[in-house]
Amino acid sequence: MTRTAGSPAQAGRVPLATILREWGRIGCIGFGGPPTHIKLLRELCVERRGWLAAADFEDAVAACNLLPGPASTQLSIYCAWRLRGRLGALVGGCAFIIPGLIVILALAALFLGTSPPLWVLGAGAGAGAAVPAVAIQAAASLTGATWQRRKNATRWACYLIAGAAAAATLGPWLVLVLLGCGLIELATQLGPRRHADGHAQSLAAVPALAVGAITGGALLSVAWVSFKVGALSYGGGFVIIPLMQSDAVGHYHWMTSAQFLNAVALGQVTPGPVVQTVAVVGYAAAGVAGGLLASVVAFSPSFAFILLGGHRFDQIRGDRRARAFLDGAGPAAIGAIYGSAIPLTRALSHPWQYIVLAAALTLLLLLRRGVVLTLLAAGATGVIIALTISSALT
Repeated sequence: MTRTAGSPAQAGRVPLATILREWGRIGCIGFGGPPTHIKLLRELCVERRGWLAAADFEDAVAACNLLPGPASTQLSIYCAWRLRGRLGALVGGCAFIIPGLIVILALAALFLGTSPPLWVLGAGAGAGAAVPAVAIQAAASLTGATWQRRKNATRWACYLIAGAAAAATLGPWLVLVLLGCGLIELATQLGPRRHADGHAQSLAAVPALAVGAITGGALLSVAWVSFKVGALSYGGGFVIIPLMQSDAVGHYHWMTSAQFLNAVALGQVTPGPVVQTVAVVGYAAAGVAGGLLASVVAFSPSFAFILLGGHRFDQIRGDRRARAFLDGAGPAAIGAIYGSAIPLTRALSHPWQYIVLAAALTLLLLLRRGVVLTLLAAGATGVIIALTISSALT
């Protein structure tokens, strides 16, 4: 039987043990976020093993970018699905996610402990001071490509500004702005007859989850926040920051602003998906159970998209409605990342942190250094300053 580009390939030839080993390796060494993940997956599946054609891989990257949630995680699940069907997708996706989850939960226990050591507090304060710069760099890296795909410059700018303003002011209601921008662009491009049906169905569970989060306990609230991260975030992993910050700090009071900055930094310096930040928020809310629940809920939509719709990826990439929706939601999400830098900066509590922030901006935007290196340098600076101040006071 002839294989189409959107169906599993070589399902009987690639052992599950191979998928477990190779995807687990990427999950362990995948520092640096989505660009690193995509590079490692391409090297494995296209260049080294020849499991996928280069064109098929690029089509998969494009299709994953049209879906909400963490695109590089969805790509890893999809590549495993192509090799060994649904079981391969489950094995590969879990192998990609679990190493980073273990590391970040261990670090969460250290950084969010009742009495963390002085050097831990210094490292958190230093790395946290660099987080607003990381947000700006992440948004800047996405702006160029999205601008080149714009349909209308004025609407694109309005969506960007709306997302930035919402992230800086509206907090948990940001998700409604992202969805609204997407639906407006969908209606504008395709007319009122053809929009909203598919999206309305996909959002059918939102009201129930939202009501449950308001009236229920901590775990249900964690599930709602994580659902927004996994199913309603457009524009890459960093858009989760404005989606989570007001909930975790302002609404539910699971963590302080400084602790949230630490959570974002931990999500950047650990391997695997950047969305693992949500596990730190879940840990702050309900311990290990909360961290595990947050991760399961946040990543479940990615598995569902591939397991239920992987065979339709060619159609998704060519679907005018999906592209039109992303034409609105995409720039709004990028604007939200820019806007998140404002409350993140307001969360800084020590004067020296602003100097670290300025240095991080220089490293990332002018010297083009990597995010992981910048955060590690900022954390080391924080340790030195904390120990120096402590020595001066004793």
